[in-house]
Amino acid sequence: MPLLKFHMYEGRTEEEIKQILDVTHEAMVESFGVPYRDRYQLVHEHKSYTMVMEDTGLGYDRTENFLLIHVISRKRTKEQIEAFYANTAEVLETHCGIKSTDLMFSISPNDDEDWSFGEGKAQFLTGDL
Repeated sequence: MPLLKFHMYEGRTEEEIKQILDVTHEAMVESFGVPYRDRYQLVHEHKSYTMVMEDTGLGYDRTENFLLIHVISRKRTKEQIEAFYANTAEVLETHCGIKSTDLMFSISPNDDEDWSFGEGKAQFLTGDL
């Protein structure tokens, strides 16, 4: 049920994007304890002049590898969120060569009534899920 939106600069290959999605999904499953097939991911590729991502004064030098992951999900515990950040940063650097200083997260919590997975039903509210 977490919906992950990946914002990145244009230029990555299909294989690079698939690897980013796959390793991030593994980290999310491990960190949030969701079912493996609970996979909802969107990729938004941006021209360099349409996405400005600085460092809020932390001194990071952002590169063309920058990646913003926006997570829309049920409220998670502080421990789950910290684990997700750390696990994702580790696998993205190890498997995709994305440095942790080129990685940013944003989480927008929502509730069960905010989801419908089809048929015009709120499956979390009806008990189907």
